[in-house]
Amino acid sequence: MRDPLRHPPAPVRSLPLLSLSEQVQAMPPVMRHILRGGPDVRAAAEKAFGCPVPATPCRAAIEGERAALWLGPDEWLLIAPESQACDELGAALKDLPHSLVEISHRQIALCVLGPQAGMLLASGCPLDLDENAFPVGMCTRTMCAKAEIVLWRPAEQVFRVEVWRSFAAYLTQFLAEAARGMI
Repeated sequence: MRDPLRHPPAPVRSLPLLSLSEQVQAMPPVMRHILRGGPDVRAAAEKAFGCPVPATPCRAAIEGERAALWLGPDEWLLIAPESQACDELGAALKDLPHSLVEISHRQIALCVLGPQAGMLLASGCPLDLDENAFPVGMCTRTMCAKAEIVLWRPAEQVFRVEVWRSFAAYLTQFLAEAARGMI
């Protein structure tokens, strides 16, 4: 068996998927926080974060380079560029019962794009990814292959996949193999 400490998996990189028009690309590093709390926490976070924090289930909001994804009735994934610290968030929430945990190094983002992006993801994801069932702006936790992911559709032919770093090489290789099967 290969020793993962001596032979780490290949780094995630931009990977053109053969002759298909869609691609899987590693997204640039970002700051990620998981926020948990009630409606008052959501409202305070929205002001401090500078981006709407959705109250609607399975929806994402974008403001500039920041995004907030609804993950549960009291849980959101907040994403901001690495260069933009979110110090004001902690200060705005200090007097409210909440949980704010930075998870930037736990996971990475992959971008799956192109006219057959949904079909490619469907090779390992049980959700109906047709635009009527999974419209632009929708996000959810799900599985792809055997990896837990957060799946978000920010544009018609674009899916953002948030995956734990330890599963990134596996998921990238799975998608590359699935693309070969689509030719």
